[in-house]
Amino acid sequence: MNMPASSSRALIASRFASTLSVAPSFSKDSPAFSVWFRSLKCRSLSFSSALRSIRCSVPRWSHGVDWRSPVSLRAEARIAGPVIEKFERRMATIASEHAFKDILTSLPKPGGGEFGKFFSLPALNDPRIDQLPYSIRILLESAIRNCDNFQVTKDDVEKIIDWEKTSPKLVEIPFKPARVLLQDFTGVPAVVDLASMRDAMKNLGSGPKRINPLVPVDLVIDHSVQVDVARSENAVQANMELEYQRNKERFAFLKWGSSAFHNMLVVPPGSGIVHQVNLEYLGRVVFNTDGILYPDSVVGTDSHTTMIDGLGVAGWGVGGIEAEAAMLGQPMSMVLPGVVGFKLSGKLRNGVTATDLVLTVTQMLRKHGVVGKFVEFYGDGMAELSLADRATIANMSPEYGATMGFFPVDHVTLQYLKLTGRSDETVAMIESYLRANKMFVDYNEPQQERVYTSYLRLELADVEPCVSGPKRPHDRVPLKDMKVDWHACLNNSVGFKGFAVSKEEQDKVAKFTFHGQPAELKHGSVVIAAITSCTNTSNPSVMLGAALIAKKACELGLEVKPWIKTSLAPGSGAVTKYLLQSGLQKYLNQQGFHIVGYGCTTCIGNSGELDESVASAISENDIIAAAVLSGNRNFEGRVHPLTRANYLASPPLVVAYALAGTVDIDFEKEPIGTGKDGKSVYLRDIWPSNEEIVEVVQSNVLPDMFKSTYEAITKGNPMWNQLSVPTSTLYNWDPNSTYIHEPPYFKNMTLEPVGPHGVKDAYCLLKFGDSITTDHISPAGSIHKDSPAAKYLLNHGVQPKDFNSYGSRRGNDEVMARGTFANIRLVNKLLNGEVGPKTIHIPTGEKLYVFDAAMRYKDAGQDTIVLAGAEYGSGSSRDWAAKGPMLLGVKAVIAKSFERIHRSNLVGMGIIPLCFKPGEDADTLGLMGHERYTIDLPSKISEIRPGQDVTITTDTGKSFTCIVRFDTEVELAYFNHGGILPYVIRSLSKQ
Repeated sequence: MNMPASSSRALIASRFASTLSVAPSFSKDSPAFSVWFRSLKCRSLSFSSALRSIRCSVPRWSHGVDWRSPVSLRAEARIAGPVIEKFERRMATIASEHAFKDILTSLPKPGGGEFGKFFSLPALNDPRIDQLPYSIRILLESAIRNCDNFQVTKDDVEKIIDWEKTSPKLVEIPFKPARVLLQDFTGVPAVVDLASMRDAMKNLGSGPKRINPLVPVDLVIDHSVQVDVARSENAVQANMELEYQRNKERFAFLKWGSSAFHNMLVVPPGSGIVHQVNLEYLGRVVFNTDGILYPDSVVGTDSHTTMIDGLGVAGWGVGGIEAEAAMLGQPMSMVLPGVVGFKLSGKLRNGVTATDLVLTVTQMLRKHGVVGKFVEFYGDGMAELSLADRATIANMSPEYGATMGFFPVDHVTLQYLKLTGRSDETVAMIESYLRANKMFVDYNEPQQERVYTSYLRLELADVEPCVSGPKRPHDRVPLKDMKVDWHACLNNSVGFKGFAVSKEEQDKVAKFTFHGQPAELKHGSVVIAAITSCTNTSNPSVMLGAALIAKKACELGLEVKPWIKTSLAPGSGAVTKYLLQSGLQKYLNQQGFHIVGYGCTTCIGNSGELDESVASAISENDIIAAAVLSGNRNFEGRVHPLTRANYLASPPLVVAYALAGTVDIDFEKEPIGTGKDGKSVYLRDIWPSNEEIVEVVQSNVLPDMFKSTYEAITKGNPMWNQLSVPTSTLYNWDPNSTYIHEPPYFKNMTLEPVGPHGVKDAYCLLKFGDSITTDHISPAGSIHKDSPAAKYLLNHGVQPKDFNSYGSRRGNDEVMARGTFANIRLVNKLLNGEVGPKTIHIPTGEKLYVFDAAMRYKDAGQDTIVLAGAEYGSGSSRDWAAKGPMLLGVKAVIAKSFERIHRSNLVGMGIIPLCFKPGEDADTLGLMGHERYTIDLPSKISEIRPGQDVTITTDTGKSFTCIVRFDTEVELAYFNHGGILPYVIRSLSKQ
């Protein structure tokens, strides 16, 4: 869209009036500067890179399709002439100051002319760069391009170049991502915060429009669809209608946000899963913005943003709070990571899938220890892995604990870009740029040895079929050992690998009637079988492999039992196209795997209700029922409240376990069922060969399928297009809304920071063991009928059938505060073994819901803390797992260790994260949780250092030392302001 010059100048100036941006430092009289400056007048530049202007002569998207949500209209800013003049003087000044202007280099086109200009790493003539991991080179290029000696300094550039020596010292660097990615569960609270920040800016006497995303923001609505209807040809339409009924207010709010804020595009419901859309369409790999080239990079509010690493795009999950700051132009402060080099050799054996590989890799990396590190894959085995296989491995980075699981761009990447509809010219530009800047791997050429922090190696031929479970993604079980492992889990005491079922109860059979026919369940019976999740639905090999198993099973007369809830939720419309093209969808339908929608569904707990007869049989007989899904998370209580055993498996194995009807089976020795000829049918009889899968993939997965899919979603759908929304700058909050509510974070905010806070005589709200996940802290699933959140909704006239999920109500702080620590599987040591969302109110000894106890403490003016074990906050990157505790009055969390994103989120909300000293925890220190805790933190921010020791005392006379986990100076600044968002508001309001 070309806009008038006056409007474009105003838009540029309004963006830059609220921040200091970085421009490339060519002479203001040079042709290169003229090109660059003209690009500013086409579109606004993001604060995270003044080189990032999208040319007005071509669409924003790199695919040759002008893909914009139908309602993603960019409001034009109005600003006075003097500000424009000031802005232009500033640009001219910056242009003469760029520290690396001498390495701005032309990239010629093979047929003449040039693709554009870029900051050349080889032009630095520094031999250290040749040994850098590819993932670190992306950080280096970003630092060079954005170097203004203010936000990014030459010292920062030197730190990255000298990575081999500096990374062990945990040095801090700034990073400016090219874009931000959201899904609706995390996107709604992000837009709520942005809208609330506009109100805060107005109340402080500043301009509300200064709160605007300054980098491209893409929001894909994929987390709201539930499997209400399954095993039906009409399931997609029925589930979408229910989705809109439940979420109309949320969707309308997001539609308002897409027009009220600049640079925000919304992909409507029913389009696909965010990470698959990112992989197949949104990922640029290389930006070319009016002749300035640089690598694509992205941070997302979903932890599985790492899936894009499989495409050679540096991307990872961050907390919603941190993402909001990045949108508003704040550089991300990060510790320069170590990089684990993971060498892959050989090729996978016949019958082994990418899912088996990723579960194996996950177990290896968890054992190695990669938290806070990048993992970079290399070796001759890379040539044997398709891009989709790589994306599967990259997707599960959060499960193995790494910040990224990175696959540098090579020929396989380029082939995938062409397959998914990127133009030949775009692919040629990507290859030329990455080769010229030493970011491309050509395995046909001798490989320069790169330095890594540590090394791992896997022979692909050693990978064997496997699943993971029953309660954690990294608890891998070889398929051949599954039956033995299942019986061990029944025998073991309650834990990650145990259910404590007595011997006499293990063979119990629960008989019931299902829609008029006799049925039965045993321990291990499968009641949910779901082909779902970005991890696998983006991979044609496993999707078509599952369909081939369904076909062979149909031909032999096998049939999935009707009481098993089966579902298929593709990550994009392209999957449906190749399943139909191959003629295999009909066989999946015959086995009950009808398409139910395009979204995350069962993987995030949106599995819908089980049939009432099945649910009653499970509950009344205390059956350990099983779910098998092709997802990436299987924490207890996440998939469904009634499935205590949850196994991650490849899509073909999901179909196999559905056919078997139980996880209590040895597929090598026991038949999966009886065929129509009366003979036993084993898994090997229906498992397709690699050659069969390759043939059907090559014949049916075609570029036009991706092109037509993404051309179609730009038009929205009738239900989305009919949503009517206002066009106001400020959001008109409805006090009666139970979905969208103005949060209290910025009420009574002043221009001056609040300063740091210690903790005095705090009570322990909860005491936990290890591996408390964000699902425990802030569940995304259903709202229990007796919970504080349910009472709130009932009091506001919402009937139980309309409760929806916690995830869908993240735009309402009243619901989410009540939903904090509301997981029905929560194990709080203050309850002495009782499981559930309650705690002990220490002063009275009463057992209360956590929310009710927290309000008692707050009303009495009493601080609270949380005691925890290792890996506190693991799982999804969920900002409400930090926002919720803050609203409950939690001032500090003391744990053995924290998950990376969650620790950052706690800091972002002004909660103090503290780690016990190595070898110590609450139990070894004799802390019962009934004490009162005082945390001796200096009252001046200048007296606090990142990672310093802090003394904690109790009213019982105990004293111990913890490490305060503010990891950078920037995080200390956030703490001084009471959180990252108040910091941003004050910074913008003073400019």
